[in-house]
Amino acid sequence: MAYAFAFPGQGVQEVGMGKDFYDEFSVSRDVFLRVDEALGFPLSKIIFEGPEEELTKTEHAQPAILTVSIAAFEALKAMSEDLGPSFVAGHSLGEYTALVASEALKLEDGVRLVNIRGKLMQQAVPLGVGAMAAIIGLDKEAVEELCQFVSTAECICEPVNYNSPQQIVVSGHAEAVKRVAELAKERGARRALMLNVSAPFHSSLMRPVAEGLAEAFKSCEWRRPKWPVVANVNAKPLESVEEIQNALLLQSYNPVLWTQSVVFMKSSGVNAFLEIGPGNVLAGLIKKTIKDAKVYSLDCSDKLKEALDFIGGAKVE
Repeated sequence: MAYAFAFPGQGVQEVGMGKDFYDEFSVSRDVFLRVDEALGFPLSKIIFEGPEEELTKTEHAQPAILTVSIAAFEALKAMSEDLGPSFVAGHSLGEYTALVASEALKLEDGVRLVNIRGKLMQQAVPLGVGAMAAIIGLDKEAVEELCQFVSTAECICEPVNYNSPQQIVVSGHAEAVKRVAELAKERGARRALMLNVSAPFHSSLMRPVAEGLAEAFKSCEWRRPKWPVVANVNAKPLESVEEIQNALLLQSYNPVLWTQSVVFMKSSGVNAFLEIGPGNVLAGLIKKTIKDAKVYSLDCSDKLKEALDFIGGAKVE
């Protein structure tokens, strides 16, 4: 049997996250220092001290979550010389973290890219034009049907995050997204929540983001990943530089197939998932997707020993 690493996406940021790793592990502290130097501003100060409204800005939240996740990963790596996941994967932004962890991207290039990505996402659609909503309790066919029913050429709503079999996020023009949320409740959804986001992420309205990213990719050093990275865009492992770059560009304006990615890893022999980084959102989604999956979240330094025991247990079964 085997295990996989999972890295969280935007929304899990919290002022003070990662400070325990910074204080206790020199390898983690080095991650924060390298990031500050690479970005040219003290992101670590924003992470540790806030204010929250600064940390929540997309251009800060994305590199902040990547930084804290890699700080935790480096502490884990320092305590075990034989890490060998079958796959690594990340939700949206987390895919960039997975690429850094698998050594396909240097840390400095990774944080610069997601900082740029955050700015491009914010600039792609004017504030107030786009929106997102989480639909809970309807299957994917029902949500897809509602999106098709509501959308017009000028006003779209699309399913963009397949988070679990019963949780799908939709994105697009605010008017269409609100209409889908209303209809979802009428069709029996347990909840339909408008999300507090600044742009319609992963919808086709984000296509301009890919153009800016393609230019930014040229200044990065790319390598084949040490471990296969399961892509959001097709739920398949990426192993070449060309595949990675294409998947990241498509990811910016296409759905995140997280449910499908988890199912793929399970079907490939993975029986345990270690979420590395702030929060435990992915752990919950994985449990809802694969009922018998073993899942653990490494979100603070106190859990390092348990995380190593978890990996060891997954390897010997």
